[in-house]
Amino acid sequence: MKKSLCLLLIPAFFILYLSSCGNNSNECVYQPDISDIKINIEIERLEGDLLSVESKTELRVFLKDNPVVTEIFLKRNQYPDDSIMMEALFKRFKNPHIDTLKSEIDRVFGDLSALKADITTAFTNLKYYYPDFEAPKIQTVATGLDHDLFVSDSLIIIGLDYYLGDSAKYRPLGLYSYMLERYRPQYITPSIMLLYGISPMFNKTDVSDKTILADMIGYGKSFYFAKHMMPCTPDSVLIWYSNEEIEGAKENQDIIWAHFLENQLLYETNHMVKKKYIDERPKTFEIGEKAPGRIATWLGWQIVRQYMEENEGITMQGLMQEPNARKIFDDSGYRPERR
Repeated sequence: MKKSLCLLLIPAFFILYLSSCGNNSNECVYQPDISDIKINIEIERLEGDLLSVESKTELRVFLKDNPVVTEIFLKRNQYPDDSIMMEALFKRFKNPHIDTLKSEIDRVFGDLSALKADITTAFTNLKYYYPDFEAPKIQTVATGLDHDLFVSDSLIIIGLDYYLGDSAKYRPLGLYSYMLERYRPQYITPSIMLLYGISPMFNKTDVSDKTILADMIGYGKSFYFAKHMMPCTPDSVLIWYSNEEIEGAKENQDIIWAHFLENQLLYETNHMVKKKYIDERPKTFEIGEKAPGRIATWLGWQIVRQYMEENEGITMQGLMQEPNARKIFDDSGYRPERR
């Protein structure tokens, strides 16, 4: 596996995805003509095999045949040895409550046709911008709420049990309520596109630049990328804000920007300071009680948007391959006026 990202551990992200543009036309960006682009998506379902194991031998074969599931989703490194892991996992998957989890997955996801359609559309758009793109292998699994999503250049694994939504009997443990909001079926494809957008597969960055501006632009590029792969997805969905939060950020953009300027934050490199504006938090309290968390990533998105508006000759690939955050910022002319 050459490149991979695991969503749960990414601090700054991501996602009521609406696949239809009808009700969100005011939020749509350019929709390319993809009628002549054909891409074949197949989803291999593994959850039934794992949740229905009848013997340790059967479980052992599954774990051997699916090493990424074993290492990432079932957290192999948390067990002292394989025999202890085998005992623990077999006990888990023989628990009678597993039947409830299986029926919940069937109820929410059915035959996966809706998920497949969303991924197919997003990947078709991706192939429009990147003609050499080849769709990775896609698998679904359920491990008893151990992990959510794995994305690499050749393999995507979706933990369906993480995305059962509000009506599910079992929800992921250890997450704040504002984080649970994003674990619904509609959020899966946007999450994949955001992880593609932040990945070095597409997003070239200057790793020597430790400023908060570099982080802002890096994340801003990923949001811009994902938005164009799913052109009518609401901004609030992509950045995991409520409608109230996204509207508040837009209305108070000048105040947010003034805070960054007055506190000389753009070229800040102190890790603890950067965390306040980049990392997962319910609010950015330094700005105000109503300022949503990860506000610097949203601000970076606005800078990238204006950069592309001001430089019409820059292509998607050109944007994503530009590693110089300062250049993108300077060429954007981003300066929201005080109201």
